Amino acid sequence: MREKTNRNYQGISSLIMLITIGFATTFLYSRCSSPEVKEEIAVDDAAEQELHNKATSIFKSISSIEREDIDENKILLGKKLYHDKSLSKDGNISCASCHNLNTYGVDNLSFSPGDTKELGGRNSPSSVYAFLHSIQFWDGRAKDVEEQAGGPLLNPVEHSVPSQAFLENRLRKNEEYQKLFKAVYPNDAQPITFTNITNAIGAFERQLAPESRFDKWLDGDKNALTAQEKAGLTAFIDNACITCHMGPAVGGDLMQKFGLYGNYWEKTNSKKVDNGVYDLSKKESDKYVFKVPSLRNVEKTYPYFHDGSVEKLEDAVSIMAELQLGKKISDEEVKNITAFLKSMTAEVDPKYIAE
Repeated sequence: MREKTNRNYQGISSLIMLITIGFATTFLYSRCSSPEVKEEIAVDDAAEQELHNKATSIFKSISSIEREDIDENKILLGKKLYHDKSLSKDGNISCASCHNLNTYGVDNLSFSPGDTKELGGRNSPSSVYAFLHSIQFWDGRAKDVEEQAGGPLLNPVEHSVPSQAFLENRLRKNEEYQKLFKAVYPNDAQPITFTNITNAIGAFERQLAPESRFDKWLDGDKNALTAQEKAGLTAFIDNACITCHMGPAVGGDLMQKFGLYGNYWEKTNSKKVDNGVYDLSKKESDKYVFKVPSLRNVEKTYPYFHDGSVEKLEDAVSIMAELQLGKKISDEEVKNITAFLKSMTAEVDPKYIAE
């Protein structure tokens, strides 16, 4: 092909001129005689750049997030606490039991069993990327991962620890923890406190931010996403999914009614109707209001929604379009959006997983 094309052109000067307008050399030798193709490629490049400009104004890559410089000893202490079953009353569960880092920070159950094997009332969300959220829990009752870490510890259905003092006294009897806490909190007269326990766990969770292919694309790697994934991103934006799912976590920043255009339980086949924030506030306007979840790693964090009532990601996408956007989207859009969402899958660094 190269020899045939070279015969069709007069001298190497023509080749040099064509290269300067930005086409790949292999494309020039095979297609440069067609002005229509040149125009099509230019439009495609412009469309991709426009999509990238939109996306970077809506989302944020992991590499661009300002991260706190945390002492490595505190991170290691937090890791130990996160995986330690002695942080439950009877020693049956750890943070990692419901938020397993081998499975993207979840246990893939609709409801998780606690220290007494009793099931919780809401689906356990992923701890991966949780520090990027501006609110924690499905009802938004905690402001950050440090505050969130204390909730399950004292919850009678989860870790079932009777009191802060109970846990403090247990860990103070542990010689290894005595040394570790003293090294991390040297200025505290008593380093092993409930506040320091949750502070260390939070420091560890702030390391759980693996880079996905979507992050690489946001950072400028045009080949990080497939054509279908880019079509899915376009559909995600054009269908206004970004009204709630935006920012660095692609969610996690807003409270929203689940079922703006219908009763959610009729679409999800939920076994129980959960009133959401209403259970805390008793305000009628808070009925069925929940935190908008992050969509990072959503491919792996099934089952979906606050009650884990939907198994398949494609079904969740269709349900969200109907309930939150008030419309049915085509099967092709569902497939494309699902493909885009899968581009945000990223595995946790093995060094943060218990040996």
